[in-house]
Amino acid sequence: MNGPSGGPGEDAATTSATHPTPPQSITPGEQEAGAGSRCESDFRAAFNAAHLAMAVVDGEGRVRAANRALGAFLGTDPDGLVATPIADLTGLGTDHRTHAAYHAVLRGRTDRMSCTRRLKHSDGRSLWAEITVTPTTHGTGTRESQALLTIVDVSERRTLQKRLRHLQMHDPVTRLPNRTLFFERLSAALAETATGRVGLCYLDLDGFKAVNDTLGHRVGDQLLKAVARRLSACAQDGGHLVARLGGDEFAVVVESATDTAQLTALARSVLRALQKPFELAGQRLALSASIGVVERAAAGTTATCLMQAADTTLYWAKADGKGRWTLFDPERNAHRITRQALSSTLRPALERGEFTLEYQPIVGLDDETLHGVEALVRWRHPRFGTLGPDRFIGLAEENGSIVPLGRWVLDTSCRQARRWLDEHPDNPVYVSVNVAVRQVWDSDLVADVERILTETGLPPGLLQLELTESAVMGSAGRPLQALQALSDMGVRIAIDDFGTGY
Repeated sequence: MNGPSGGPGEDAATTSATHPTPPQSITPGEQEAGAGSRCESDFRAAFNAAHLAMAVVDGEGRVRAANRALGAFLGTDPDGLVATPIADLTGLGTDHRTHAAYHAVLRGRTDRMSCTRRLKHSDGRSLWAEITVTPTTHGTGTRESQALLTIVDVSERRTLQKRLRHLQMHDPVTRLPNRTLFFERLSAALAETATGRVGLCYLDLDGFKAVNDTLGHRVGDQLLKAVARRLSACAQDGGHLVARLGGDEFAVVVESATDTAQLTALARSVLRALQKPFELAGQRLALSASIGVVERAAAGTTATCLMQAADTTLYWAKADGKGRWTLFDPERNAHRITRQALSSTLRPALERGEFTLEYQPIVGLDDETLHGVEALVRWRHPRFGTLGPDRFIGLAEENGSIVPLGRWVLDTSCRQARRWLDEHPDNPVYVSVNVAVRQVWDSDLVADVERILTETGLPPGLLQLELTESAVMGSAGRPLQALQALSDMGVRIAIDDFGTGY
């Protein structure tokens, strides 16, 4: 038999056990190749096990590898996706901007691109996906240009966002679009029909507050729902947008209006629909509405301007008697703007000395001699020229500036009358000053007159105060008491427009 150093097999074994073979020399290139192989193996394992849908695409955009999660997302075998252009699967080529951004990543010019696309599952379902593409050189054992595409299913998120947007953009009572959506759609309509025309019916329910106050908000909400249904029926044939803007205000937008006649016909149909009684909670309710109608070219206007015009026109409809529609009138609106401009500048104009007085002679018919003068106020407006009292006295009474203005007229008239008296003591003439009833209510007219007469030295008999019959007879108490006190003082009292009211 062979000994310990006998047969080759045993010798080899003995040698191997007692004298380990020196390790082989491994070149740096072989070490790098081994590490690359392990990295490749790790990448593929992670790639296939990932729950995130992924694909590796080459420089031409074709799928080199797709993981199981991507196959499950699309409902197909991932191996069957290999060599398929990923843009065809994900819609990355549907618009120029996304297509350019995608190819910039493939060419290595940008580090990342993201977009959201609606994809189709093999069973026909639509899926919303958030797609991200980033450049990479790992995963296929090559250094060629390629990219990693990841897909996240955002379908549930989109559904939730859609529901939240619906709640944010719709009125909870009537389910109609709310003010926010109304302005969004109106702005879009103006942008899309830049060469066309747009119309708007803006309506307010007459007497709705009384329903809420007497029958309660529950019945009020039921009435709003019923109104919304009738408005929607009126707008259904034309496909017009109906919105509730808040409270008892609604709007109907005609996005491609033909002419004014179309809008006025719509307004008439709305009034007819709302005039029919409402049967709610055992109550038979009658209702009417006031409607402001605006129709104009879309070019050169905005949603805000259109709404302002509609709001103004609705105010006219209510002022004209309610239960009616009123068409926007540019001339009437220009007058309104002028009126607002005058009203807002009345007090500053008085401070700037823009008012002046003209005196109209009062001559006796029997002797044809001058007995007195009537003070007539004029406004020398820097923009609108000289304005008579008919243009601004009503405004002054509305905003309260009639009190300082009337005081100025009274003071200036008395000082002028005193100068005339000094110049012509043998021919005294009285000055007649118009007094608004609000001057009596909002100021101490008696004290003002007494002070001015004292300061000017004008005899009370040379001052005459004129009030309209309606102002005196329609106001009990303070005006009559003031007139009595002034009369006792020696001041003349005249009733203007006598016999026209009482």
